[in-house]
Amino acid sequence: MTDLKHTMTTRIPYLIAVYLLIMSVLSTGLCAQPANKLPRPVSIGYVTGDGWTKAQIDPNKVTHINYAFAVPDSTGVLAPLTAKDSINLLTLTSLKAVNKNLQILISVGGWGGCNYFSDAALTDASRQRFAESAVALLKKHRLDGVDIDWEYPAQVGAGNIFRPADKSNFTLFLKAIRDRLDQQGQQDNRVGTRHYLLTAATGADTSFVSHTELGQAQRYLDYVNIMTYDLYHGNDKVTGHHSGLYQSVKGDHSRNSSADAVDGHIRAGVPANKIVLGLPFYGRGWMDVKAQDNGLFQPAAGRHLFISHDELVDKYIGKNGFTRFWDADAKAPYLWNPTSRTFISYADEASFVPKMAYVKSKKLAGVMFWEYMYDVRHDKLLNVVVRELK
Repeated sequence: MTDLKHTMTTRIPYLIAVYLLIMSVLSTGLCAQPANKLPRPVSIGYVTGDGWTKAQIDPNKVTHINYAFAVPDSTGVLAPLTAKDSINLLTLTSLKAVNKNLQILISVGGWGGCNYFSDAALTDASRQRFAESAVALLKKHRLDGVDIDWEYPAQVGAGNIFRPADKSNFTLFLKAIRDRLDQQGQQDNRVGTRHYLLTAATGADTSFVSHTELGQAQRYLDYVNIMTYDLYHGNDKVTGHHSGLYQSVKGDHSRNSSADAVDGHIRAGVPANKIVLGLPFYGRGWMDVKAQDNGLFQPAAGRHLFISHDELVDKYIGKNGFTRFWDADAKAPYLWNPTSRTFISYADEASFVPKMAYVKSKKLAGVMFWEYMYDVRHDKLLNVVVRELK
C-alpha cells in the first residue's frame, strides 16, 4: 500500500502537466487548420492550337491550363496528336519553369470532337482501352491530368453518336479513367495533392443534368467546369444574355442563368467546392433584330456573329454606332446598334466583378474561361479575375 501511494504521488503531477499541455495546444489551435483558411480559387484557362505565343501567356495568372483538344477516334481511343499540338504542349509545360504549381491538362472532345465518345464509353473493355490511351498521352507529354468535354452524353451535339445508355456509361467512363490515373499515379509517386487530375466540362442547361448522373459521376472528378456561356447561341432566333449571372426580369426565363446552372448541379449532388464557373472571353451577336428594348430578347432574322473580346474592344464597345447597356438584374452588359439593328451579348470587366463575388460567396472551386486567345492582346478580363479572386 505504501508503494502504491508513492507511485500515485509521483505520477499525478506528471499527468496534470500532460493534461495542461494538451489543453494549451488545443486552445492555441495548433491542432486545427487556421480559421477561415480556404483553398486558393482555381483559374483554369482553355488554350487551343492557334493564335498565341508563349510570351502572351502569363503562367502566374492561371492555376491550370486545359489544352484543347484531343479527340477519340473511330476505335474509341485517343487519336494521335498532330506535330503542332505536341509542340504547343511542350511550350505550355515549359511555363512551369516560371510557376512550378501550374498544371497542364489535355482536354478531350469539344464541340465537333465528340463523335465517338459514346462508343468509347460503351463497355468495360472499351472504357479500359480509352483510359489506357489517355494515360499514355498524359505520360508522353508530361501532363498533370485529363479534362473530358463530352458534348453531350445521351444527347446529340455536332452530329455525334449518342445512346440512352450514355447516362450511366458517362459515370462508368469517368470511373475507368480515374482508376487508371490513380494506378499510374502510384507508379509515378503522384499521390495526395500531386495526384493526376480528372475534370469535366459540363452543360449549363437542365438537359445535361437530366441526361447524366452528376451526383455519382462527380465522385471521380476533381473539378466540374460548368460551361455557363452560350446560354443563348448561334442557333437561336431570339436575342438574349449568353452568360448572364442571374435571370433578367425582361426575359422569359426559358434558359438557365449562370446561377441557375450552379444551383442545378448542386441539387444533382455536385459539391459546391468542386464546381468551377465558366466565363466567356467572347461575345455573341445577332443581326436584323427587332428594334425594341435596345434589341434585348427580340426576334432576329439575320446572321449570327461570334466576336472575341479583343475585337469587341477594337471595333464595337462604344464604337461604330454601338452603345453599351447594362442589365442590372442579370448583371450583364450588351451592345445595340440601332442603325444596323445588331445586338451583341458579351462579358466585360464590370460583369466579372459580381461573378467573382458570387464564386466566393457560394464557396465554389473557382472559374474557368474559354478561351485565353480571345483576350490575349488587351488582357482586360483575366486581370479582373486575378484581382477579384485574390
